[in-house]
Amino acid sequence: MATNGSDMSGLGERLLDYVRKHYAPEALLDLSLVLELKFERASALAVQQLAIETKRLYRLDAENTTPGRVKLLVLKAHGDLMTNTPFECLVEHSELEIDVLYVDATLDLNGRLPPHDVLLVAPCALDQNRAVLASLAAQLPQLSAAVINRPERIPYTSREAAWSLLREEAGICVAHTQRVGRAELAAHASVSSTDCVAGIAFPAIIRPVGSHAGRELERIADSGELRAYLNKSASDAFYVASFIDYRSRDGLYRKYRVALIDGQAHISHMGISQHWMVHYPYEEMISHPERRSEEAAFMAAFQQDFARRHSNALARVAELTGLDYVGLDCAESPDGRLVIFELATAMVVHDMDDPEMFPYKSPQMRKYFDAFCAMVTRKAREGREGRVEP
Repeated sequence: MATNGSDMSGLGERLLDYVRKHYAPEALLDLSLVLELKFERASALAVQQLAIETKRLYRLDAENTTPGRVKLLVLKAHGDLMTNTPFECLVEHSELEIDVLYVDATLDLNGRLPPHDVLLVAPCALDQNRAVLASLAAQLPQLSAAVINRPERIPYTSREAAWSLLREEAGICVAHTQRVGRAELAAHASVSSTDCVAGIAFPAIIRPVGSHAGRELERIADSGELRAYLNKSASDAFYVASFIDYRSRDGLYRKYRVALIDGQAHISHMGISQHWMVHYPYEEMISHPERRSEEAAFMAAFQQDFARRHSNALARVAELTGLDYVGLDCAESPDGRLVIFELATAMVVHDMDDPEMFPYKSPQMRKYFDAFCAMVTRKAREGREGRVEP
């Protein structure tokens, strides 16, 4: 409903009425999601916390009692939609048996986990998840289950860590990125003659630490624009990155969302825009059928073209991150390198675009989702055979 612009107020009211009568934690979680999709974040998190305090363990599709299914246990942290790997869309049509356990840094996992074949560590590389990831990293080696995304590897996807990890890799272009506090930025902003900020030459990209989906993301050309930016932002810490001009020869910007699943590249979407900040879907893709045609052709030829062209770079990303599932927002530089804007385990991918407007998307997304589920099944099989990697 949220993806097609429908009003979710009625659903929220029905859930609220149900909770008043039954006090079901499952309904509280659903209500939390509705509130977040209505941009009522504080209320959403409060309701979610109430549900978790009542019950930590939830079964997805509890009515499906088919025996012999692979058991996937997802470990999630309290937070909004960007806090954890959004696995729900990946497994929506799968035959997996899925339990979700909400964890925090104080939870002792020993003896508290339900039967499972594979563990998915969902908390992503956010400041608020550092403690829970450290706790999981200390506890998981004591367990025998196969693991998707080892918690000690997830911090390598933070913006500054990704730059350090990839900056000298052949075939990869990644923006010089620094994490900078407000006081230091204010000092740079006070010097009108400066041509850089935190060692990064103008123009630069700035955003608050923890922001996603373009929230408070801007390109700044000089100290005056930096000063104006700080005046309207209430954040205390920021990421500053060098601006990479990745325009194609026709003057348009093309950005791709790719995932490495079990080391293999899969495409989620391609955005084409006149603006350097490309988000998907957006009005330009809807109003320009030729761009949708280009995306369809790109997705159809992805494995033989883009994935093969950047195979060495993508293999290095998989090797250096050490992650089973990781997303990349990326582009191509004029000299043919893979431009990586962001690595993340919590990138949103789905199959909810208008099928009449984007008829080519569903077949591609099914390949993406099938690859994820195949990875889970492989991990489960190897775990049962005693070949779980440390």
